[in-house]
Amino acid sequence: MRYQRPKGTADILPGDSEKWQYVEATARQVFKTYQFKEIRTPIFENFEVFSRSAGDTSDIVTKEMYDFHDKGDRHITLRPEGTAGVVRAFVENKLYGPQILKPYKVYYMGPMYRYERPQSGRLREFHQLGVEAFGSESAALDVEVIAMGFNLLKKFGLNDLKLVINTLGDQATRDAYRQALIDYLEPHFEELSDDSKARLHKNPLRVLDSKAPEDQKFVAAAPSILDYLTPTAKTHFDQAQQFLTALAIPFEIDATMVRGLDYYNHTIFEIMTKSKALGQGYTTICAGGRYNGLVKELGGPETSGVGFGLGVERLLVLMDAEQSAFPTDDGLDVYVVGIGDAASATTLKLVQAVREAGLTAERDYLDRKPKAQFKSADRLHARYTMTVGESEIEAGVVNVKAMATGIETQVSMTDIYANVKQVLTAQ
Repeated sequence: MRYQRPKGTADILPGDSEKWQYVEATARQVFKTYQFKEIRTPIFENFEVFSRSAGDTSDIVTKEMYDFHDKGDRHITLRPEGTAGVVRAFVENKLYGPQILKPYKVYYMGPMYRYERPQSGRLREFHQLGVEAFGSESAALDVEVIAMGFNLLKKFGLNDLKLVINTLGDQATRDAYRQALIDYLEPHFEELSDDSKARLHKNPLRVLDSKAPEDQKFVAAAPSILDYLTPTAKTHFDQAQQFLTALAIPFEIDATMVRGLDYYNHTIFEIMTKSKALGQGYTTICAGGRYNGLVKELGGPETSGVGFGLGVERLLVLMDAEQSAFPTDDGLDVYVVGIGDAASATTLKLVQAVREAGLTAERDYLDRKPKAQFKSADRLHARYTMTVGESEIEAGVVNVKAMATGIETQVSMTDIYANVKQVLTAQ
């Protein structure tokens, strides 16, 4: 039987894994400058963590979740996104306590799972980078999170960026706007898509997110949520715009934009970029917003939150298309060439000494002739070779060659074991 990876998954092989490491290391560096610390949550959670947070009308809950009952008949879900699990951890570990410095800032990175049609940059097992900040209702924190996303994407070499923002207001705003949408859409009920018919009375804002052609004509003429903002919601949104302007981050307002998860309110945003790698026009690469009710929904006290998520696979597709610079492998420090069977133990001791000094080292494991070993050293771009045979072992020396200059010297094994870095620097 020929085994293949499950549909919608990918093997990340050496050569590509270095790109992933670069992305993760760069993200960690940027997040650190904003004082975000890493949090790691389980890959699977209880079903209710996501069904309560994402909303029972969201595509994630109704169509995309990988969920199952385990041997204890517990309803388990592979995480489809990062925020709900982080909020669950925030509540369970009482990270809202008075002794905790606010805002409480964390970031995460890791695999997520959604059952959807695989396509470029979108798999069933995919990876996200994300951030969450809890405990402040300030619009300045919204803008800090947006600015961090912008900064991160620029670090990755993406420059043709567009920020689109909207507000979903506070609860009073949503209640008034919800009724206005229902009143507007009900006369067209039979013309809506099946998904929108199911959502109309449960969560009419989700109709605005529909990509179905039959819904689009109604979305274009729908009432604007900006006309239903309470004074508090309007002040928050006005401040977010003022802070973005102060940071010289250009933005557009799209009053029809909603997020695919039901827990958002106040500021929401999408950072887009234009690339033929993911189709014509702009495509979203980073998205998020504020979710002031989610902590309470999952059993904690009323605590505000704001964050974003970014898909790593999609990011790498864009970086490759933009020919973004990835750091190249530094190559190999030392290749140890052994001549004859008697040298095997000594070459093993030498590579171990080099590695213990913090350098990279390799040797032959296929019992090849010296000529083939030197070819391997060339292919691995070794900076130095160390060659030992029976005569060198008897004399207690090693032939050290600097590959860039071709200069070769004999060095005492004692000196190499004592300070290999100093020996190589002297070559």
